[in-house]
Amino acid sequence: MKKNIEKLSVFLPAFNEEENIKKTTLNVKKVLGKVAEKWEIIVVDDGSTDNTSKIVKDLSKEEKRIRLVRHNKNKGYGGALKTGFKSAMYPWVVFMDSDGQFDFSEISKFIEKTKSSDLILGYRLKRSDPLARKLFTWGWNLFPKVILGMKTRDYSCGFKMIKKKVFNNIQPLVGEEKVTQIEMLVKAQRKGYRFAEVGVNHYPRGGGVATGANIKVVVKSVRDLLSLWKKLK
Repeated sequence: MKKNIEKLSVFLPAFNEEENIKKTTLNVKKVLGKVAEKWEIIVVDDGSTDNTSKIVKDLSKEEKRIRLVRHNKNKGYGGALKTGFKSAMYPWVVFMDSDGQFDFSEISKFIEKTKSSDLILGYRLKRSDPLARKLFTWGWNLFPKVILGMKTRDYSCGFKMIKKKVFNNIQPLVGEEKVTQIEMLVKAQRKGYRFAEVGVNHYPRGGGVATGANIKVVVKSVRDLLSLWKKLK
């Protein structure tokens, strides 16, 4: 059977995801075997203090196309994204959150767009998050649209497929935490790269604790976003 895409790198940012990482990784592996001729899975462990790294190391012993890249100290979501893209070896790179809130089999929707797009962005059809987090995300999505002209409908959705050459051509990326994705998308938009968006399902977290709404992360992200605005305006 002919595969849908020749080469595909997938990386999973992870921080203290011992309850989810094995299931998520194996689900990705199962799908990749059906859609890609050559593939790799990279787990970027962003300084976890639990057994995330050990679980991935055990998986990599059984499957050499699964590999671990570990930060000795937590660098935040933005740091994990930068490491994942730099570590990827294939022309198309997918990143997906490792908490079990997405179904990787929906990658077929993204692959369908690869001939006409450079960045294919998922947007959550219905968010499975607490109300407070939904309200925060709504406001945070609106902010960069207003001050930077970002046109994506759900920039923070943790399921995207992007050509590695796009990442290479929008350097340097100086934003951290939540601002990294904003900077990537705004710079790619201004360089004229082609965007597509696909709706994806969003499920309750499989286990562990979400850290994206931590007040320290939020405050730092707001500061970084304002700094980015000054640099790009």
